[in-house]
Amino acid sequence: MLKKYYILLLWLLIVAIADAQSPVQKEHVLKEVVAQANRTEIRKSEESLNIEIIKADYIRQHLGGSLMKSLERLPGIKTIGIGSGQSKPLIRGLGFNRVVVVENGIKHEGQQWGADHGLELDQFATYQVELIKGTASFMYGSDAIAGVINTNPAPLPSINTIGGSVDLVGKSNNNLYGGSANLYARSRKWMINGRITFQEYADYRVPTDTVHIYNYAVGLHKNFLRNTAGRESGLHLSGGYIGNQFKSLFYISNVFNKSGFFANAHGLEPRRVNTTLHDKSNRDILQPSQEVNHFKIINRNTLELNHHRIEIDLGYQKNFRQEYNQYVNHGYMPPIYPDTLNIPVNLEREFNKQVYSVNLRDYFQVGLHAFTAGINSEYQDNNIGGWSFLVPGFRQYNTGIFLYDKITINNSFLLHAAMRYDYGMLKMQEYIDWFPSTIDQNNETISQKLTRAENLQRTFQSWVWSAGLNYNADKFNTKLNIGKSFRMPIAKELSANGVNYHYFSYEKGDPTLAPEQSYQVDLSMGWNASKWSVLVSPFYNYFPNYIYLNPTPYHDYDYGAGNQVFQYAQSKVLRYGGEIQAKYKVIKSLTTEVSGEYLYAKQLSGNKKGYTLPFSPPQSILLNLTWSPASGKYFSKPYFSLDYRITGSQNNIVPPEKKTPGYQVFNFQAGSNISLNKQEVQLSMQVQNILNTRYLNHTSFYRLIELPEQGRNIVLSLRFPFKIKEEKN
Repeated sequence: MLKKYYILLLWLLIVAIADAQSPVQKEHVLKEVVAQANRTEIRKSEESLNIEIIKADYIRQHLGGSLMKSLERLPGIKTIGIGSGQSKPLIRGLGFNRVVVVENGIKHEGQQWGADHGLELDQFATYQVELIKGTASFMYGSDAIAGVINTNPAPLPSINTIGGSVDLVGKSNNNLYGGSANLYARSRKWMINGRITFQEYADYRVPTDTVHIYNYAVGLHKNFLRNTAGRESGLHLSGGYIGNQFKSLFYISNVFNKSGFFANAHGLEPRRVNTTLHDKSNRDILQPSQEVNHFKIINRNTLELNHHRIEIDLGYQKNFRQEYNQYVNHGYMPPIYPDTLNIPVNLEREFNKQVYSVNLRDYFQVGLHAFTAGINSEYQDNNIGGWSFLVPGFRQYNTGIFLYDKITINNSFLLHAAMRYDYGMLKMQEYIDWFPSTIDQNNETISQKLTRAENLQRTFQSWVWSAGLNYNADKFNTKLNIGKSFRMPIAKELSANGVNYHYFSYEKGDPTLAPEQSYQVDLSMGWNASKWSVLVSPFYNYFPNYIYLNPTPYHDYDYGAGNQVFQYAQSKVLRYGGEIQAKYKVIKSLTTEVSGEYLYAKQLSGNKKGYTLPFSPPQSILLNLTWSPASGKYFSKPYFSLDYRITGSQNNIVPPEKKTPGYQVFNFQAGSNISLNKQEVQLSMQVQNILNTRYLNHTSFYRLIELPEQGRNIVLSLRFPFKIKEEKN
């Protein structure tokens, strides 16, 4: 509680400073001017990093089961799909704790280490997404080694307005229905904004009636993937003060998800699943399942002081995750669950993470130099529970200080330079089994509770840097960025010692791992003409000590139920590839687009020398044709769009991955703004996987068990924006 009072006191102090600095003067109420034109293009042209800015309209037009799934159409962006409602982002083949996700200025902290742990983000509450591909550690710190996904809310409402919107969505494949309602109000200096979201979905369908789980055939009732139903809810409240020199806004959110895991693939023998019970209804959520609740309070402050713009972001978040499953004894665990144990019999695992964050940035200009100086600090307190062990509880502290300089040589030429120092401390907590094991000691057989994780404290520090340039001519633009980044090893990589039921593996950490170092070169070259444009973005990346999970020839029968042992290790890794985007306007209303991506990765040392990296996406190309006819009396901004995705086979794998054949998929999008009695309705429709093609996604969570991707899916969404009050000109 004291920490929360400190945050409140700091905010009040900032208000006092702002009031003291404000000169006494007569107030004149002026219309607020919001300059939106070309802001996105200006931002992209002035950044040395490879950045893509996505607006809410794009998200609605390509609405997926999650925010990350909605962005997967973009080159260089892939996901690890977890059923139909959860997914994790991959940027150029790297994910987990190598991708930073930011919401409202604060780094989103969940359970990023788990392939089955999705992001607790409400895509209806996201107005804009900034995708940064490439090293961004100098600004965002450790974990931004692959890139950043920065989500932002809607811009501030106009002065003296009251309005909102209602979004409705339905999907045919998993019978999803849901919606989101938003209401906002603003006076001249105060605003408030609220949103509520709810979605519920049934088991999703795949274009097959049988899947083979390690050579055992599992029949699917009416093509439904049993126990993959779920429901999601989100509550959001924001508001604050908007002054001429000082602005302070609060963002409070609570996102909840309950979903099931495919019953035949969660550490259980497929033969032991009660198919009669699961197939009775495709909307119930039985075990195995998970519940995740993510609560956030964020305070963002901006102070204009002389020639400085000072930003202070304060954040508190709590991620509470529980996994439920029937009790299954492994090794020396008792066959009957003891009624004396103070853990619910169905609580397999529990993770409780609390995070406190502070970001401070100062923007100021000296001659041709636009400086950004900043400090980022974060403290995490992580506790675990449940009758199964994989990762110990831990506490973690990170802080970093940086200086970034953007130098404007002339209207066409910019230089960039940045330096950052990071320090981190990670303290793992001892874990002792709740059951005794039989071991041999001094030629005697004894029974004792074993220590699965030792008390361990590690500290890490590193300098990182970045340098770049931009050249913008009339039609040609290019940017180049080189940099070094680093990543602290996480608790799982250092101290894991248990069964990962999702991957049928026994995972062991290495407490001696060094922090990852990465060197990357990014180049971007673009040409824009009146009827066509092209953008090529190659990159080169080298890791002298990449951390990976190495499959060993051993199996653990004492605690791992015979599962293969995987040991964390480090090796030298080389990666290169890139993306290409080309657009051509055939006629005024008809455009065509081609976008492609390629990635090559190779381990240069270690036990897997010569192999690639896990979850390396294959090459792919997207062909698009979009027709945008002229607006009519009742229809405005209509569009009809057809995507043809060609994905190559992935034969370059690292065991236990399997080779994945190539595939081709068609998707269709259409929509328009419709005027009905002075009320505008935004209609969007998609048909995903039009031909109901059976194909495997190499980066899918369920790829190892030959589970095909979701079949044909019709998505219909409606948005009703409204204004109750609007100041007249």
